[in-house]
Amino acid sequence: MTAQAQAAQPSLRTTVRNPRRVSRSALLWTLYLRAPLTRQELVRHTELSATTVNAVIGELIAEGVVTEVEPDPGAGVRRTRARLRLVPEHRYVIGVDIADTRVRVGLFDLARTQRAGVSYPLPSDGYDARIVVGHILTGLDAVVEAAGIPQGHIVGIGIGVSVTGWDAVPLEGLLRTGTALPLHIDSAAEAMGRAEMWFGAGRGVQHAVVALIGSGVGASVITHGASYRGATNSAGQWGHTTVQAGGRSCRCGARGCLEAYVGADAVLERFRQARRGRIAPGADKESAFAALLAAADTSTAAQRVLEEAAVYLGAGIANLVNLFNPQRIILGGWAGLLFGARMLPRIRETVAAQALRRPYAHTDIGLCGLGPHAVALGAAALPVRHFLTEGAQRAARRPATTPRGARTRAAPTTRMPVP
Repeated sequence: MTAQAQAAQPSLRTTVRNPRRVSRSALLWTLYLRAPLTRQELVRHTELSATTVNAVIGELIAEGVVTEVEPDPGAGVRRTRARLRLVPEHRYVIGVDIADTRVRVGLFDLARTQRAGVSYPLPSDGYDARIVVGHILTGLDAVVEAAGIPQGHIVGIGIGVSVTGWDAVPLEGLLRTGTALPLHIDSAAEAMGRAEMWFGAGRGVQHAVVALIGSGVGASVITHGASYRGATNSAGQWGHTTVQAGGRSCRCGARGCLEAYVGADAVLERFRQARRGRIAPGADKESAFAALLAAADTSTAAQRVLEEAAVYLGAGIANLVNLFNPQRIILGGWAGLLFGARMLPRIRETVAAQALRRPYAHTDIGLCGLGPHAVALGAAALPVRHFLTEGAQRAARRPATTPRGARTRAAPTTRMPVP
């Protein structure tokens, strides 16, 4: 298998005992990320023999997992050039985004199309785990009913968590009171990184940093196509790197953290201070942040606050450039998208002034390509990954849950695609 094909899917350990399952998985992953493809293209991408590809694809078609997309009869293309793809309705997955402002629940098919979705706002004065779990369970019922999907066709639930301090919350145990579906839990930054690298702004890249900016600030660091997680699965806490020694207090207890200068809460607080206690208008944090950005057209105070945040964010990104030498840095999260849409030129200007010249010259800085649903889509890819890696067999029949008493956990390292 070529290096490019290997990077397009999680590592598959081939043994003499399960070569057929590995072949199925390799073909399924290639179709999931690259379809539609002909049989000849599958041979080239997977480096499996034509005999194996034809035999396994025949099985998958008979099982209703894969289908042929016939070419246009008027195009003069022979039937042997028919293209293949996964049957979108063969199985479904649910993705959950536990953000700092709302809980999103989406139901996706195997073509990554969202068939149904709901969103529940969260109070700005704290996060009650019982309320969040209630929203998730209500959302599960709502999207399944709206899409009209039988429970047996849902292979699992993926959950991305961005709320600080939730590593101590027994989330799986709480959710088990309302669902028996397999649960796959990861950080929101890693979920967004997975989605952007597989389907969004990171496609075709081996080295990247995907940054999630909301009230908090996190990042997924991708090197050689794999997510770097560190010794205890806690890498990517970019928001708690220091940009000002002895600076502003951060909610983590330290001072001078990047989050204390560019997180949405911090930026809104600076605007309130600049206006002598008057808060930005808005029914919630997201609308208030949008109002602050809009006010910059006429308000000197808003301009000053956003300029300061852009400079600190640019300095933080320059540190990423110097430390990791990525090909691409992608800014996402609800605040990152709003802020980046207006301030990206100023951010890039600061990075250029602060970063080493050579690595900066090889780094693109842009916005998330999948919008506000990136975390839910990336979380939904967790049960899809298990389903495809198992060769589209066991995942649909036997739940893959964590041990009793397990807490929020990171998913295994996964290679990202290079289409």
